[in-house]
Amino acid sequence: MTPYDVIVPAGGAARRLGGADKPGLTVGESTLLDRVLAACEGARTVAVVGPERPTVRPGVRWTGEQPPGGGPVAAVAAGLALVEAPVVLLLAADLPFLNRRTVERLVAALDAAAPGVDAALLIDAGGRDQPLAAAYRADALRTALAALGDPAGRPLHRLVGGLGRVLVADTDDVAYDCDTWEDLEQARDRDRT
Repeated sequence: MTPYDVIVPAGGAARRLGGADKPGLTVGESTLLDRVLAACEGARTVAVVGPERPTVRPGVRWTGEQPPGGGPVAAVAAGLALVEAPVVLLLAADLPFLNRRTVERLVAALDAAAPGVDAALLIDAGGRDQPLAAAYRADALRTALAALGDPAGRPLHRLVGGLGRVLVADTDDVAYDCDTWEDLEQARDRDRT
């Protein structure tokens, strides 16, 4: 498998959670961020873009987007400055059921992709692709970022929407994210069963 690094944007405002520290919220005994980091055991470098907080994974590299609160593309730009592997996973910090198997399936799908395919995106049960549960060729991300210009305030689809992609079915039902308090309670209920 191609060596890979991980970027986890974790500095959002969590408006639908009243500004709570979403990555620090817990499902079971672990924070949302620690659950995502646990799925990234095979990564060479893990860069978290957001406020530094305690994690169970050693060696996490921390940075912040410029300007602070600059959004997901600014977070990707900040994270790319810390990683060197040819493949980079972008993983949301609020995926409580993400697992190593899915991370490795994304990398393997990108490895097996035809020339011109620069992204392997998880596709959820509703048919929506998940750009923050995806593997990308790092050079393609850097090229797209340079072409985009100032990353502040840009939506993620403007950065990655033009990349050739392969979709990876979410066979383990891990694309569930926690955007609201209801989502978080449902994740906690699911984790208990």
